[in-house]
Amino acid sequence: QVQLVESGGGLVQAGGSLRLSCAAEGNIFSVNLMAWYRQTPGKQREVVAAIATDGDTRYADSVKGRFTISRDNAKNTMYLQMDSLKPEDTAVYYCNADVVTNDRVQYEFDYWGQGTQVTVSS
Repeated sequence: QVQLVESGGGLVQAGGSLRLSCAAEGNIFSVNLMAWYRQTPGKQREVVAAIATDGDTRYADSVKGRFTISRDNAKNTMYLQMDSLKPEDTAVYYCNADVVTNDRVQYEFDYWGQGTQVTVSS
């Protein structure tokens, strides 16, 4: 009923940039908190950045000053601009969103994207 479609991952050299996108599609009434997570093999998924509907943002200390999260509420889309990338940023990046659907407006459900690989070479 709701899908989060990610795009923008890839391979980049250290110091380079990438921009990830996450579009929420489906029978959507509203998209509330959105966030980016990342995961490497053998480690827990960790939050990278989050953004509220009003644009309020939070960042993990490891990415502050290098990554910028943003959203377009009209398009139900979130972005992650990643600059000054480091090899330790290599991971699968997942988008996450709290979504209210048209048929259940009294509930909010948590959805995940399929993940996109970001690889930073040294």
